[in-house]
Amino acid sequence: MTIAQTSTTSFKVELLQAVHNFGPTTPDTFKIALYTAASDIGPATTAYTATNEVVGTGYTAGGNTLVISTGPTSGNSTASIPTAFVSFSNTSWASSTITARGALIYNSTQGDKSVAVLDFGADKTTANATFLITFPASDASGAIVRIS
Repeated sequence: MTIAQTSTTSFKVELLQAVHNFGPTTPDTFKIALYTAASDIGPATTAYTATNEVVGTGYTAGGNTLVISTGPTSGNSTASIPTAFVSFSNTSWASSTITARGALIYNSTQGDKSVAVLDFGADKTTANATFLITFPASDASGAIVRIS
């Protein structure tokens, strides 16, 4: 199985259909779920699934609710390309014993529709420790959700 880091194809279409609301007033609820290396998530993933989701101490199925740290805005990327973006605050699972290879950001307000897949590049493991996802810089070059 494979995990392919990407904004999902369905998310791109749903943006044009005005399905996802990132704010600033009454934004949808976005979540992040963790997955094992046996998972097959990528561009064709359309919604959250529990198949091959992480199971372990300190982790609840469905993952964590994300906090939007920078609402929809725009700026120029390092390549001077005008880019719209939104960012999330870091999220963590305290006192967890889990192994994850990737994650899915999804919109729980809109029927668990997928947004983006994250590939950690290798299994990441905790043993009664904090599993932390650190999101990239909240700017036009680094934000996790960007449209150029």
